[in-house]
Amino acid sequence: MRNLLLIIGVLFCLQTSTAQKKSAFKDGEWFKFRMSYSGFLKAGNATLSLKETKLNGKPVYHVVGKGWTTGAIKWFFKVKDRYESYFDKETGVPYKFIRKIDEGGHTKDIEIKFNQNKKEAQVENKKHKTKKTIATEQDVQDMVSAFYYLRNNYDTKNIKIGEVVTLNMFFDEENYNFKLKFLGRETIKTKFGKIKTLKFRPYVMAGRVFKEQESLTLWVSADENKIPLKIKADLAVGSLRADLEDYKGLKHYFPIQFD
Repeated sequence: MRNLLLIIGVLFCLQTSTAQKKSAFKDGEWFKFRMSYSGFLKAGNATLSLKETKLNGKPVYHVVGKGWTTGAIKWFFKVKDRYESYFDKETGVPYKFIRKIDEGGHTKDIEIKFNQNKKEAQVENKKHKTKKTIATEQDVQDMVSAFYYLRNNYDTKNIKIGEVVTLNMFFDEENYNFKLKFLGRETIKTKFGKIKTLKFRPYVMAGRVFKEQESLTLWVSADENKIPLKIKADLAVGSLRADLEDYKGLKHYFPIQFD
């Protein structure tokens, strides 16, 4: 499930100088995704929920991402992941990020506190009981906050086919530069009906998980909500697909074609 949540987060991680004044989301938004392996075997589920709250007196959005295996797969490889992000309601920059995972016995329990003014991240590894402070880039995003940041700040109306955009991101104990290429517009069939989408190709690290740098494809709704509808990934062994299965609390009208 870690790979799905990472995909959802980083696939939207773009920077742009054009800001949209209208917010793309609101308190109470919720998504559920169905994951399948090699096109037919159900692998698990993942959810993303958004709530308004306060962190150290600052108004923030609190996002919780969960992922877990289901069906036959969980009997030989059980996964239970949880990701959390607290980001500023106005600027969208993150203040706190939590990653707590258990993937077939491989566990991590990491909490990151961002000081955006000092451009620092305090990383606490609760499993190994260590703390360290690492320098970050300006207005750095975590893998979850980036999804919501982009939805409010990326002008998709003017994007051109072949355009490559980047974002500075921090994950675990590393800064890295994420790149994404726009492939075009496409109408796809979903369980809800036909939906107009924007199609993207992210550049990922080839090796243990992904076959090559261009192993992923993402479809996001071409409306004011900008929600992820489908993700397809060619893995080192087999393939992974995630489809939006359910949603609620959208801020804007969600256009669906029923013919």
